[in-house]
Amino acid sequence: MIDRFGEPMKVTRDTGIEVTLGGPARAVEIAVSAAFEALKPLLTSGNMADVSLLLSTGEARPGQGDRFAAEVHAGLRARLSNQVSFTGGGSTAGGNAGGLLAIHQAGKSLREGRMKFCLAGGVDTYLEPETLEWLDESEQLHSENNIYGFCPGEAAGFCLLATLRTARAHGLTPLAQVVATALASEENRIKTQSVVLGEGLGAAFRSLFADAPKDPVDRIICDMNGERYRGNEYGFAAIRNPGRFRDAADFETPADCWGDIGAASGPLFASLVVEAQTRNYQKGPLSLLWASSENGARAAVLLGTRRTEG
Repeated sequence: MIDRFGEPMKVTRDTGIEVTLGGPARAVEIAVSAAFEALKPLLTSGNMADVSLLLSTGEARPGQGDRFAAEVHAGLRARLSNQVSFTGGGSTAGGNAGGLLAIHQAGKSLREGRMKFCLAGGVDTYLEPETLEWLDESEQLHSENNIYGFCPGEAAGFCLLATLRTARAHGLTPLAQVVATALASEENRIKTQSVVLGEGLGAAFRSLFADAPKDPVDRIICDMNGERYRGNEYGFAAIRNPGRFRDAADFETPADCWGDIGAASGPLFASLVVEAQTRNYQKGPLSLLWASSENGARAAVLLGTRRTEG
């Protein structure tokens, strides 16, 4: 496809998926292998249990209708059901914050005893012709002539979540601990005439830290993608929460390698933390993962690679 400057559009495509496959079927195909990877410990433990699937996709937009999330959820569940027994769960078109929103909701349900195991995650793909045209018209598509746009991508990420007691009862060793989660909403949204001051993201951080250890955050991974709005938002949010970061300026933005992967962002950030811990280059025990949706939703998760009591 050609952008408004007459140049080929820059995207980050999953080359393992047939380029002509689109719609919910494409998202399902992207999600299947990631979902199975997250479920592998339970599938190989010999102690199977019912699993709840909490899934988020990108927000409704040109090229992606209102039923998209529900159709992807149903399709993925069908593809996995020959090996996994599902109960409960649901889907939402949560946007970039969606994967972290799923983790937040999973934690709440697990604490309340409404779920035993939860497969929480997100899948997103911008690679629909109508979506790419819309991004181009909205001046959000990155190119040499529009350096503050982003590269639209596609990906899926999942986390298998359970309480520590349930994990131990099934012979599973947790790779990380969800120390705290928080949600908030931003009124001054991107693509409006208002000025962002980081109030929504700052509120999410404040709520997150209120339920967390007083130790400073060692690592920050976020969904900033090159758009000026995202950088301004984080700067103000960090100022609103002084003393909680070992170095607020030392943050990681995987979108510069992966492209913007929307709802899959948060769970894949968690995978980076787990891999770093496994390979002994994790900066410290506490990692902050955060993401922002165009609809105003803000989500943050504090992930611990060393279990803390409480």
